[in-house]
This record gives sequence, C-alpha cells and structure tokens, in this order.
Amino acid sequence: MPSTGTDQHTPTALIIGASRGLGHAMATEFLDRGWSVIGTVRDTTSRTPLHDLADRSDGRVSVEHLDVNEPDHLAPLHERLAHRQLDLLFVNAGTTNNEQTPIGAVPTADFVQVMVTNALSPMRVIEALEDLVSPTGLIGAMSSGQGSISNNTTAGREVYRGSKAALNMFMRSFATRQAETQRAFALLAPGWIRTALGGPDAPFSVEGSVPLLVDVLLSKLGTPGLAYLDRSGQTVPW
Repeated sequence: MPSTGTDQHTPTALIIGASRGLGHAMATEFLDRGWSVIGTVRDTTSRTPLHDLADRSDGRVSVEHLDVNEPDHLAPLHERLAHRQLDLLFVNAGTTNNEQTPIGAVPTADFVQVMVTNALSPMRVIEALEDLVSPTGLIGAMSSGQGSISNNTTAGREVYRGSKAALNMFMRSFATRQAETQRAFALLAPGWIRTALGGPDAPFSVEGSVPLLVDVLLSKLGTPGLAYLDRSGQTVPW
C-alpha cells in the first residue's frame, strides 16, 4: 500500500472529473492526506475550484483537460501522464435525465447520453489509462446504490439505474480480465449526496461523505479483486 510516512514515495491519485462537487472534494481529501493529485476538468475556458486547489497545493495538485465523452482526448492525456505512475485511478463521471420518465418513454438521445456518460465513457478512460496504474494500485469508478438490481424495490430513475448497473457489469468484466494481477478494483455507492446531480433534498453532505469514501478506497488498496462498496465499506448486492 502507498505510504506517506518516512519513505520517499508520495502516492499519486488521478481523479477523472474533479472540477467541482464530489470529484473536487475527493481531490482535496487526498491532498490533505499527503497524496499528490492529478484532477481533470472538462471545460478549458473557465476557472474551477480545482484550479484554486492547485494554486495552494505547493505543486502537489495538477490540472489536466479531459472530456470523458470525447475518446480522442484519451491518447493525448496518456502521453502527458506517461512519466507518472499512479497509485489510484478513480473515475467520477455521471449525469441523469428526467427522473420520472418511464423507460419506454425516454427519448433515444437522452438514453444514449446517460448510458455513454455513465457506463461507456468511464470504461474507455479505464481501458486507456490502466497501464499507468501501479501493479499493486487501485482502479475505481463512482457507481451508485441505484445500480444494484437486487435492491431495486422502488423503480424510478430507470435510465440512471440502468447505466450504473451497466457500469458495474463492464467493470466486473474488466476486473475478470485482470484476475491474475494484484490490483484492487472498486465500485463506490456513495449514497444520496447534496450535489448538482443529487439535488438539495439529499440527506448527506459532500463534506461528511467524502472522508468516508476515501477511507473505503484506501481500505481496499492492497486487496486484489473487485468490490462494490457503500460509504461504510459494506458490500452492495449486485
């Protein structure tokens, strides 16, 4: 497991989607715990909280550009990071549609947008950048408890649920292909958090949630194989 003690290795995390919200808060938390952080932003024309974090990080936070839905961005990002070895790669990407629309009435364009952003694009990122991750590092993605088929007893948010279930399946296939490695793989179900995606009625705050999520990721480091975990580190039923 990476250490920030007396050895000379400062662990490095690449957080995809760190301009604001949960991604930015995770970047801040890793920085506070002694890590170096590379965070990505989608928009190159405006300043984000991640840029402010980088300015006060004494060089331990760097900002990279990546739109996860633009596959052509991945090879240039890989080239820019080729000299770095990552201890953790975490993809924080997500969107949703009108939550009340039943699946049969969802416009095709909305379905494609949610599925590509939440399921296909995170896996494209992971497939493109996984060779930068240490053989004993961690690769993870932000899933959702709503991606659990077993726990779906209320319906609603059907495209979002389906996209996260698809992400879980794709990540399981990816981890199975790497079954002989010592890497850890994690899908996080963070709970309903007050973010732009979660909305103002969510019961959990970003500030109270992110330390728990980072604890879960760090506890998984050094344990090979895939886990689907909630904010307390408990296994979520597939």
